[in-house]
Amino acid sequence: MEKSLVQLQSPRVTVIIRCLPFPELIYWGRSLAHGDAAMVAALDRPIPNSRIDEDAPVSLSPENGRGLFSVPGLEGHRQGQDWSPVFTTRTYQHTGQTLTLVCEDPHARLTLRIELTLCKQTGVLRTRQLLTNGGEEDYWVNRLAVTLTLPDRAREVMAFHGRWISEFRRHRLNLAHGGFVQENRRGRTSHEYFPALVIGQPGFSEQQGELWGLHLAWSGNHRLRADCKSDGRRQVQAEALYFPGEIVLAPDESLSTPWVYATWSGEGLNGMSAAFHRYLRQSRLPAAVATPRPVHLNTWEGIYFDHQPDYIEQMAQRAAALGVERFIIDDGWFRGRNSDTTALGDWYTDPEKYPQGLTPVIDAVKRTGMQFGIWVEPEMISQDSLLFRKHPDWVLGLASYPRPLGRNQWVLDLCNEAVYRYLLARLSWLLGEHDIRYVKWDFNREVVQPAHGGQASMTRQTRQMYRLFDELNQRFGQVEFESCASGGGRMDYAMLKRCCRFWPSDSNDALDRQQIQRGASYFFPPEVLGTHIGDSPCHATGRRHTLQFRALTALFGHMGIELDPVRADAEQQAGFAHYIALYKQLRPLLHHGRAFRIDAEQPGQLIHGVVAEDASTAVVLISQPTLPEYALCGQLRVPGLTPARRYRVKVWDKPDSLCQPRNSAMKRYPAWLTQTLTLSGEWLGEVGLAMPVLEPESALLLGFIAE
Repeated sequence: MEKSLVQLQSPRVTVIIRCLPFPELIYWGRSLAHGDAAMVAALDRPIPNSRIDEDAPVSLSPENGRGLFSVPGLEGHRQGQDWSPVFTTRTYQHTGQTLTLVCEDPHARLTLRIELTLCKQTGVLRTRQLLTNGGEEDYWVNRLAVTLTLPDRAREVMAFHGRWISEFRRHRLNLAHGGFVQENRRGRTSHEYFPALVIGQPGFSEQQGELWGLHLAWSGNHRLRADCKSDGRRQVQAEALYFPGEIVLAPDESLSTPWVYATWSGEGLNGMSAAFHRYLRQSRLPAAVATPRPVHLNTWEGIYFDHQPDYIEQMAQRAAALGVERFIIDDGWFRGRNSDTTALGDWYTDPEKYPQGLTPVIDAVKRTGMQFGIWVEPEMISQDSLLFRKHPDWVLGLASYPRPLGRNQWVLDLCNEAVYRYLLARLSWLLGEHDIRYVKWDFNREVVQPAHGGQASMTRQTRQMYRLFDELNQRFGQVEFESCASGGGRMDYAMLKRCCRFWPSDSNDALDRQQIQRGASYFFPPEVLGTHIGDSPCHATGRRHTLQFRALTALFGHMGIELDPVRADAEQQAGFAHYIALYKQLRPLLHHGRAFRIDAEQPGQLIHGVVAEDASTAVVLISQPTLPEYALCGQLRVPGLTPARRYRVKVWDKPDSLCQPRNSAMKRYPAWLTQTLTLSGEWLGEVGLAMPVLEPESALLLGFIAE
């Protein structure tokens, strides 16, 4: 290739960048074995009539100053000047899998550093940009976005939406003209708009189609957009969203975008997920995730704020007998916390509930062989709290305006160093004076008027939260942190650097969880997703589901139970013990294999599974949320098995309706449900098994084991 072209290469993906005179993404897609300058010259664009007389590139930082009439990568000014910068490449360095470009505009006195790294093993591209003010006056930054270009065939967008107890829903849009913009201003990653996009050929599915997936690793406000220019060229942008006046660069000061993680797939959404999952397992997840993920019992839906140490010890004994490996006391343990209206900020053990402190309860839990965990919500403060009465000025907001409560609480100003030091001290006491191995860290409300000293400070508030996590992780390396924000409100790769578990939703409703967990699975591997067997009826929705349906839904994640095991009858306890044992048996496969989703032939049916890396075994869950549309449900074809090997079909678990000679859905069952069947991987992948007709809100768990 010509000297200014750099090719980043992996077995799956090739990325080609033209470095001079400006950085431009030439190609991003299926791995190319051969390339030279003549091939790249084949992409030289014509110049249409009635346009400017020079080619206007969509560079890695698009510029209106070059005659590009679309959204730029940088928007800012220096007292009204230097508002239309044009960057040219000053230097670039290609080392291994990384390309670093330094671009500058000497007139605007700005330098832009662009970093791109292509993971050789997975084909995941990691990129960010760093803007430096080289002038003698402040530079006000309104926007700084990472921009990636896509080919003309990228015409369909899959984006994410949701709300509390209904996270990670998906919708699709046609990208033929104009653009799609997604903004989050809620102060956290958000239930409503997960910071990710998938853009591909129309009709891409779980198993088929070419697409590009992108995730912004940022836990605050964000903006994502995908644009189709009037000439048909397409670009996607990801950025932290800044409030007016929030980002002002002093002379020689720099601003970095969050990291963006992206990948190409020619195998539909499964190929994208496989790349992201493998990348996270190799380079992002803490070492704790490499060990078996312990079964949880969380006390929240079992006892809420009613904490009685003797009874909690009974819960722990019963939980251990069921096979639980980690016991977590949720909200209600600290001073004066008897409802969700009080005491946030007062991080001292409640002397009335725990007159001897937490240690006796922790010791009782440890004697059963379980680890002990606890819930906190450090970033919040209650109006009815000792902390607020002592430090009303510690609340985040604009002093001249009313500060609305959310979930009966306000947010603490982490940019205030006194607040930061207080939280660090109280959490260090909690984790340093007690044998706690796990912390469920909640963040239960949205942020209104985030200001420090009157100036917008949402970006700095987010970075201070990172700082607090980082210091605690450094001090207490034995502690694992979970990110919870009323469920899935703060789930992203930046948090995954600091936590090894997410709570995807406050709803344990198995029917909703089927969709929520599927949406999360596009970007997160199952071992980081907290999936609990909840009570029936569900505390969030009031729906009732069988234990079998609830348990199989919870199986494909980091499994736990969330209820009071003391109140459970003998049949329920036997059921919990059965599914906990099944989880432990399948855990190595579920958390180390390749997860996949299947394009179901029956509309509405959800099918997903995991296949071992060596294809020696696979497990598949067939879920039937509603009444089947057709009288027959087609064939199940299992991807990822070795064609020449033979696999025994194993029914790991089935609903009670399939334990009867006949049921309301079928007069006769498929033969393989009642007799042992061994089939080739080729047959299972290309032809498959005739599916049974399942009743609504039921599920079937199958295994495929190489002989």
